[in-house]
Amino acid sequence: MSAHCQLTGAQPGFGNNISHSHRRTPRRFDPNIQHKRYWLPSEGRHVRLTLSAKAIKTVDTIGIEAAVARIRARGGKV
Repeated sequence: MSAHCQLTGAQPGFGNNISHSHRRTPRRFDPNIQHKRYWLPSEGRHVRLTLSAKAIKTVDTIGIEAAVARIRARGGKV
């Protein structure tokens, strides 16, 4: 599963774990990615999107039609 949000473009960040002795080891900060299925009335079909938790709240606010328009404007396929 790709850790990339279709709406916001959120993707993993990279950094270090720092132990008590201050030894550093590489780590990865993954966004909270979920698969969500929405009904798209304009096309009469369901769409399955890979979204971060923040993007799911954004879809609830602006609506699925506007969200799909934003994804397509970013060059994403729906």
